[in-house]
Amino acid sequence: MKIYFLHLISTLFVLCSYTEYSHHINKLSTKPPEVKSKPTYKVHIEKDVVYANGLVHDSINSTNNTILPLKLDVYSPENTNTNRPLYMFIHGGGFSGGSKTQDRVVNLANYYTSRGWVFVSVDYRLKKHKGTVPQEWVDFSNNVPNSSRAQFLAIYPAQRDAKAALRWLVANAKTYHINTNYITVGGASAGAMTAIALGVSNVKDFRDELSLSQDPTLTSTNLNETYHIKTIINLWGSKVALDGLQDSFNTKNRFNKDNPPLFTAHGTLDPIVPYQNAKDLKDIYNKNDVAHILYPLENRKHGVWNATVNGKKLEDLAFDFIVKQQSLEVN
Repeated sequence: MKIYFLHLISTLFVLCSYTEYSHHINKLSTKPPEVKSKPTYKVHIEKDVVYANGLVHDSINSTNNTILPLKLDVYSPENTNTNRPLYMFIHGGGFSGGSKTQDRVVNLANYYTSRGWVFVSVDYRLKKHKGTVPQEWVDFSNNVPNSSRAQFLAIYPAQRDAKAALRWLVANAKTYHINTNYITVGGASAGAMTAIALGVSNVKDFRDELSLSQDPTLTSTNLNETYHIKTIINLWGSKVALDGLQDSFNTKNRFNKDNPPLFTAHGTLDPIVPYQNAKDLKDIYNKNDVAHILYPLENRKHGVWNATVNGKKLEDLAFDFIVKQQSLEVN
């Protein structure tokens, strides 16, 4: 495991759980949400909503730290529907850059929101923020090449923040008329790595490794909430965050037959996150007999947002996958 993981880390950062069933079930409707096959609704955007706070340090885990408000953007369809599915998206950028307002993410937001989803784009702490990291994660980082160590250290707070964002959405589901039985999480590159770990890891993972004394801002993260992720959208990502969890904390493998269905699109010539990562996920899902689809983007590299498969764009393919796996009503 460690040899494979270290090899993955060394190539990955060239670029700068299925969870326990939610006790916060949206009771607005037991009927599957209805979405539209074509853009139908105007899109309302609520920008820079604070979902939690996080510590940022001068150096890793230094006592000299400040509090950073963590923000997300909520895209809601302008309709009277009180039974809406949720799609939470996590941007890429090698855990070093990127933002919730990247053009590609905004395009996705408008695509899905105009068809009936509540789409949420999340910012999280990056490498430059030096977010709080458990000592076990820090210790294991000594095995990571120096050129990749800072990015590896950034994975943990990014994952912590993504989970906090999803708990905030569950806590505020009624405000946005979200049916929390129909949650999709997705991302691109580093965001996909985060989304995969969000969907596959246990609710307590990337949360309980830190105590409130080590990170008092955890109290701002709706710790009493939980969630049920229905589908994962993986655009050229990997399971690296889950490998980090397993190696740093000596945890059991989190992949099992109860993981959410997984959609993957990945360039076969990707030099940043090698295509082998997509094949590995496919093999794991096949072994566990969990629904999964892999679209090899032939002779394409990293970040191929404009790719098509049999004349269909990636957002259309993901739409079909989510609708099928969640049994959504389409009109």
